[in-house]
Amino acid sequence: MYNKQEDKQYLRWIQSDNLDKKLRSELETMSDEEIHDSFYTNIEFGTAGMRGLLGPGTNRINVHTIAKANVGFAKYIACQGEEAKARGVAIGYDNRHMSYEFSMISAQVLATYGIKSYVFESLRPTPELSFAVRHLNCFGGIMVTASHNPKEYNGYKLYDEKGCQLVPELAQQVIDRVNAVEDELAIDFHIDAKQEELISMIGSEIDEIYYKEVLAIQMAKDVKKDDVTIIFTPQHGTANIPVQEVYKQAGYHYIPVLEQCDPDPDFSNTKTPNPEESASYDLAIEYAKRENADIVLSCDPDADRMGVVVNQNGEFILLTGNQSGALLLDYVCMQHVKNNTMPPKPVMFNTVVTGDLGEKVADAYGVETKKTLTGFKFIGEKVAKYEINNEKQYVFGYEESYGSLIKPFVRDKDAVQACLLLAEAAAYYKAQGKTLYDVLLELYAKHGFYEESQVALSLEGSAGAQKIKDILANLRQSKVQEIAGKKVVRFEDFKECIVREKDTETPLTGFAVSDVLKYFLEDGSWIAIRPSGTEPKCKFYYCVKGDTLEDAHEKGNVLKQAMEMYTK
Repeated sequence: MYNKQEDKQYLRWIQSDNLDKKLRSELETMSDEEIHDSFYTNIEFGTAGMRGLLGPGTNRINVHTIAKANVGFAKYIACQGEEAKARGVAIGYDNRHMSYEFSMISAQVLATYGIKSYVFESLRPTPELSFAVRHLNCFGGIMVTASHNPKEYNGYKLYDEKGCQLVPELAQQVIDRVNAVEDELAIDFHIDAKQEELISMIGSEIDEIYYKEVLAIQMAKDVKKDDVTIIFTPQHGTANIPVQEVYKQAGYHYIPVLEQCDPDPDFSNTKTPNPEESASYDLAIEYAKRENADIVLSCDPDADRMGVVVNQNGEFILLTGNQSGALLLDYVCMQHVKNNTMPPKPVMFNTVVTGDLGEKVADAYGVETKKTLTGFKFIGEKVAKYEINNEKQYVFGYEESYGSLIKPFVRDKDAVQACLLLAEAAAYYKAQGKTLYDVLLELYAKHGFYEESQVALSLEGSAGAQKIKDILANLRQSKVQEIAGKKVVRFEDFKECIVREKDTETPLTGFAVSDVLKYFLEDGSWIAIRPSGTEPKCKFYYCVKGDTLEDAHEKGNVLKQAMEMYTK
């Protein structure tokens, strides 16, 4: 049984004179179970930064753990020299509880190390933060956001000088310095007048340049923009102003879901801010039915992900991230061919857990596909490499989790770009008497009928974290040979860095070490399993090809049922 009087970390906090007063008040009213979960470990600062529940404790996001993270980042920057400190850091934040406060604490901690910072005057999208890093020639960036997580969460992401989230090699240098901080409560982030001069506020001057770049991605200049009706919801988040501004300047007919436009940290008027979940579209679909709208577009709170619902003869169909990504890719490639702008060595990026349809679409246009691990930082890293050597030219990049990037003046997922180009695609096809879903069906008929889906097993707390580890460990140990009566013909382990095929083991190269397993079956289907890097979930990804959509769906269900035995 847990005894808080024996918990050294809890006692260190509750007895500290430096503990934030609000956090102390919360801590004094928490149950023993809540205290245990708040202190049983340190919140992980991983290759994707930090994300977790708000509240007191070493396993929570709060002013002290945020300060600790920034000490690590500041020491990393300081080691790069005076030029890096002078170039500084751009800082953005979303609508969540404490986002602004965490942003200012970040700037203050950096200032104590003599590091310049540029803080947005109000909430901005993640992609605009990435853009600002590049535009201001900063050495790095910070985005305070928990993306699509529930209201109880917040988070902290780091960016390099290219506007890309830190890749593992660089992130590890920060992680080592964060972990070396022994007492987060001892960090003093109060600054004097001279240090305060190192903090500059930024705003509309960056907005205008970013909007101009976004508007420049349009590909069909003669499309009839006012023929398509769009329902748009920012889910109370940062997409509200930029998407509406871009639509106004481009001339699209859009209707915002007014109840979900204010930056409410409690997400009061949406069931969930996650565009991967169908419940997030309920209110927007009510709007769409009243207006007979063509599409519904929804962005997550930090506006790096976009989901789409299509009005198909009065039925409102939610597309998966695999489907919307394949549609955008096909539209981009088609317009490149039509406009004679396809580069000589075109490349498209997606991830090892993204479905196969997009790769088939790319192949049809002579576009090479490169796979990366989950996390847009890996795509951004590839973009930077090819930008330097021009060995290949970027055409498109996307993940199955509703994130895509049209033009790489941003080095992260960009829902503002996606909203603009998907509106263009909807208008373009409507002029031909087609919906986006009609075009998707055409892609299936041409490239094969794919069921590309995901099942996320939610496992909260310390017991849940251990369960996720056990699921992956048991799968490795059991060396699965057959799933649902289908032989495993290839197995990839991205943690052990091995490929097993026909009883032969070879090294798996070209990827950073990651806790991902992938099984390829004899019928062409595959299953991938990985723990989420941002939520207490174990995710199972399925890609199944069938003779029809119904056939693929049935085969997918069989695989999902077969995998349930590994989650018990």
